[in-house]
Amino acid sequence: MAKAFRKTRKGIAGELERAERDLVRRLFEDVISMLERTAAADEDPLAALVGLDTNAARPEDSALLRLLPDGVKDDDGESLEFRRLTERSLREDKVAALRAGALLLEQNPLLLTPEQAQLLARAINDVRLVLADRLDIETDEDAQALHEIDDWSQAEDLQTYLALVYNFMTWLQESLMQSLLAGLRQPE
Repeated sequence: MAKAFRKTRKGIAGELERAERDLVRRLFEDVISMLERTAAADEDPLAALVGLDTNAARPEDSALLRLLPDGVKDDDGESLEFRRLTERSLREDKVAALRAGALLLEQNPLLLTPEQAQLLARAINDVRLVLADRLDIETDEDAQALHEIDDWSQAEDLQTYLALVYNFMTWLQESLMQSLLAGLRQPE
């Protein structure tokens, strides 16, 4: 399989078909909608200004919990306090990376600086975390079993389609990360 990204003298060049870019952008939008939530009407404006989230709670959606994990293991009280102090900025950072990734995919030709490639990699990783949750991927063996699904004509049910999308996003991330690493080995 060809690479989606490659290191060039001008930056990291991407070769994605329009349908692939559209799929990735839609996935970014889906994860953004999971992460965004409207501010509560009774929210303290000063707390919001300094980044505190007085309404923070452990996510009930397991995919959202993968994106916003507990900060302290086995201590619900400390985890909630950590969440109050950090979750707002973590959500905002993730949404910003996903939006930036969507904008970057609009470029034609797709040519990224290392910083832009890192933003895109963060966005792709968040999509993969959500897909991994929806596919019940807990171990490397679980993920490896999905890599055997590689024929889009097999996508007759939701789980198979999600597995194919997960594999595509994995391939995309791997190609992007290899290109970033190539840039570290070859100074410009």
